[in-house]
Formats: sequence, structure tokens, C-alpha cells
Amino acid sequence: MSPEEENTISVDGRLVDLRNRPLAALLAWLIPGAGHYYQGRTTKAAIFFVCILSTWILGFGLGGKHVVYSSWQPGDKRWHYFLQAGAGVVALPAYLQGRRMNDATDALSLSTNPNYEPLWGGLMAPPYRPVIENQADEVAAWYATYGAGYEMGTWYTVIAGLLNILVIYDAYGGPLSVPISGRKIEDETDPDDEPEDERETSKTST
Repeated sequence: MSPEEENTISVDGRLVDLRNRPLAALLAWLIPGAGHYYQGRTTKAAIFFVCILSTWILGFGLGGKHVVYSSWQPGDKRWHYFLQAGAGVVALPAYLQGRRMNDATDALSLSTNPNYEPLWGGLMAPPYRPVIENQADEVAAWYATYGAGYEMGTWYTVIAGLLNILVIYDAYGGPLSVPISGRKIEDETDPDDEPEDERETSKTST
């Protein structure tokens, strides 16, 4: 079987060419819908692009642009970021800011170097450290400023990332290869659909 045949599946009587599956999956992660656009599945591409990115951007705005950041320090293990990053390049600045913050964090005191300055005006930068629960730190200030919007924004961006993981799988595996229109698969026959005269002939011959 040629590579082209391996990447072509039949869905509801139509052939769908998934092209290079790993590449399609990578594109789908980088930009929601890009993998489907590469495969020529443009309607799905547009739907995924609009729905997932609008959800992600809405959540980002609700949280005052602070709900997406990368941190794995005592008192601030931001596990949400692993899911938010499912939305692709829109979450990449948070990873770069997190690396920069780690370089500016003292290993013993876990405090941020006073000379530290985040990139891009602080876009997706982690809070200044240390972050201690139930104490007045930068995270507490974000919660106080944005209230429920901070919590909602976090979950909106998480949901957008999770949805795009499903999109990535669809770009790699393709749609379900089962009939969805009610039509019967050609090589399957139902005895009740056989013409009556043919059934009589078969009975006579037996």
C-alpha cells in the first residue's frame, strides 16, 4: 500500500485525503484549523479557527491578560498552562516568559531578582516570586482586580486548549470512517432487499 493510500480514508462514500498526517497534526496544534486547511477540509478549518481562538481570546481578556502563564514553583504550580498550551502558538509567549522568570529566580530564596524585567510589557509573564498562599502577592492582586473574571478566564482558555487537542486528533486520524447518511455500504447486502423473483429462483435451485 502506497503512502497516499494509507492517508486516504473513505467516509460516507467519499474519499478523504489526510495527506501527511503528522504534519497536519502539528499544524492543527500550532493554529487551530490549520491542519484541516492543509488537508483541504476548509469548512472544518474555519469553524475550528473561529470557535477555539475566540474562546481562548475571550478567556484571556476576561482575566485581564494574566490567566495564561507558565510556572512550576512552590506555591505557584500553574498546571492549567499544560492545557492552555493545547491552543498552540497563542500560548507560546507564556513559555518564553516562564523561562525568563526562572533565570531571574534565586534558587535558595525563590524570589525574583530585583533587576528582572518581563518581555513585551509583561504579556503572559508569571507573577513576581515568591507566591505564597493566603498572602498578599501578585496573584492575589489579580484575583482582587478581576474577581470572577480571573477564574472564568482561566477555564475558558483551558477549555479552548482541550478542544484543540480533539481537533489535532481529528486532523491526524480523520473523521469516523462509518456511514453517517443512512446509505448502505455497497458490499453489504440485505436479504430483504433481494427482488422477489430472484429469491424464488434461489429457492428452486436449492
